[in-house]
Amino acid sequence: MTNVGFLSFGHYQAVPGSQTRTAGDVLLQSIDLAVAAEELGLDGAYFRVHHFARQLASPFPLLAAVGARTSRIEIGTGVIDMRYENPMYMAEDAAAADLISGGRLELGISRGSPETAVRGYESFGHVPPEGMSDADMARAHTELFRAAIAGAGVVDSDPRMTGQSVRLPVMPQAPGLSDRIWWGAGSRATGEWAAQQGMNLMSSTLLTEDTGVPFDELQLEQIQLYKAAWAAAGWDRTPRVSVSRSVIPILDAQDRAWFGARSGEDQVGHLDGGLARFGKSYVGAPDVLAAELAADVAVQEADTVLLTVPNQLGVEYNTRLLSALAEHVLPAIDWKPRA
Repeated sequence: MTNVGFLSFGHYQAVPGSQTRTAGDVLLQSIDLAVAAEELGLDGAYFRVHHFARQLASPFPLLAAVGARTSRIEIGTGVIDMRYENPMYMAEDAAAADLISGGRLELGISRGSPETAVRGYESFGHVPPEGMSDADMARAHTELFRAAIAGAGVVDSDPRMTGQSVRLPVMPQAPGLSDRIWWGAGSRATGEWAAQQGMNLMSSTLLTEDTGVPFDELQLEQIQLYKAAWAAAGWDRTPRVSVSRSVIPILDAQDRAWFGARSGEDQVGHLDGGLARFGKSYVGAPDVLAAELAADVAVQEADTVLLTVPNQLGVEYNTRLLSALAEHVLPAIDWKPRA
C-alpha cells in the first residue's frame, strides 16, 4: 500500500489572503497541520528547508515539536541543503528529534537547490576547499553526517577524562536513523549515486534534465535506474522511493478562484545553466484527479507520495484539501487511511 504524506514549503508573508503572515504563524500552523494529517490517517508530515527567504529554515526544532504532538506519522524534510550544515551538530539535532518522535524521523537531504543568496553557505562558515565544488562539499558533509548517526567514532577521547584513548561517537545515538536518510536526486545520474551510497530516493516535481518525454516517464526512468543500482550494490534492505506531486481538487468557487486557471502541462525551462523539466500540477474535479494520478507511471513505481500543500492558505483550508484527497482521490493509488 502506498504511503502518502504532505510536503509544506513553509511560505510566510504579510500579503492579502495569506494566513501565515509571520515566521511564528508558519511554525505553529505546521505543527497543527501535522496533527490534522495524522487524524485524517495520512502517513507523513514533511517540510522544505530554504535559507535567507520567508520560508521554513532550521528544521529540527519544528520536527521535534511535531514529533512531540503526534504519535504515528512519519516526520521529515524534503530536503535539507547539506552545503549549509555542520555534520556533527546536525547529527546531534537529528538524533534528538528522532528520539523525541520515537523513531519516526525520515530525513531528506541533498546537495542543495538554487537559493536567494549567492554562496549563502559561505556565510554559515562552509567554504569549499581549493579544488572542491559546493556539490562536492555537500557530499562530504553528507558522508560525515551519516557516519556520525551510524555510531562511528569521530573524535579522539581525552585520556585524562575517560581513562582511555578511543574514538568517541556523537551523542545521543538514534537506532535505525541511518537507514532513514533520503537523497533528493535531481537527475538520473544522482539517483544512481544515491543507490550506490545506500540512501533512499526522494524525487520531487523537478528534474534538472530533459529528454522530451513527459515528466512522469522521465522520473520513472530515474527510479528504475536507482533500483537497478541498488540491486547491483547488494544492500541487504529494501529501499524506499518517494515522489512529490501538486494535487488540488476543485470543490467550490473558492478553490476555482485560487487554482482553477493553472496549467496542467509539464514545463521545460533553464535552471543552473541547463534544461530542466517541471512536472505538471494536477488540478480539477476529484474523479478526474483520481484517474490522472492512477495513470502517473512514476507514482505507480514509488512507495511514497508527498503532496505539496498551499500552506499560506492556513490549517483549516489545507485540512479540507487533504481530507478531500483522502476520501476521493488517494484510493485510486492504493491508499487507505491508517487507523
